[in-house]
Amino acid sequence: MMPLTLAEQDKELIIRRIGGSGETRQHLEDLGFHVGGTVSVVSKLGDNVIVNVKGSRVAIGDELARKIMI
Repeated sequence: MMPLTLAEQDKELIIRRIGGSGETRQHLEDLGFHVGGTVSVVSKLGDNVIVNVKGSRVAIGDELARKIMI
């Protein structure tokens, strides 16, 4: 397992674990991130990661991306 921040671009990956506080995990779930779901990194811009999740592009900060384990 590794954090989403280390993922290769344009490769579909499976989310294995989501860390952080309950509030953080709920926020990520509300954005479409859930264990067993797929995600792919579109690009990395500074401290932001743009990902495809559930057919939508979502930009998340580096800190949140480190809580998503693939």
